[in-house]
Amino acid sequence: MKKIFLVAVIGLFFSCNTAAQKSQKEVTQKQETYKVTKTEAEWKKVLSPEAFYVLRQAGTERSFTSPLNKNYSKGTYHCAGCNTPLFKSDHKFDSGTGWPSFDREIEGNVAFSTDYNIGYARTEEHCATCGGHLGHVFDDGPRKTTGKRHCINGVALKFVPEK
Repeated sequence: MKKIFLVAVIGLFFSCNTAAQKSQKEVTQKQETYKVTKTEAEWKKVLSPEAFYVLRQAGTERSFTSPLNKNYSKGTYHCAGCNTPLFKSDHKFDSGTGWPSFDREIEGNVAFSTDYNIGYARTEEHCATCGGHLGHVFDDGPRKTTGKRHCINGVALKFVPEK
């Protein structure tokens, strides 16, 4: 009996991601205006299919697939959609999650919203210039710095080496 109750409670928890939550997020994103705007067709012309999926459809790349995950060269990570500088290599760290991780963003260049896609609230990160989905930020980063872990899809980034 306890097992059935537990399964029912877990099922209820995962079913709380209602259509109303999804439609509210879609309405919020569509109402925002960004400096760089393109039609879906225009984005598809300038982005790879993987980058389009992540940046424009809020997808997630598979962990440990991005060459930027283990990149420790000096430079800046820019938005792959519009080339806005988002993160500095000085703030990158190996989180062990399989995605490039940073303890802070370049202020003003990253926007934040709340994402309910998996049934509970997470802080989603977007490029403040084009609105492209980057990833999520969590409070389990390095305690010696900001305590934040910006978990970013590598395909959403373009690395620009320091000169």
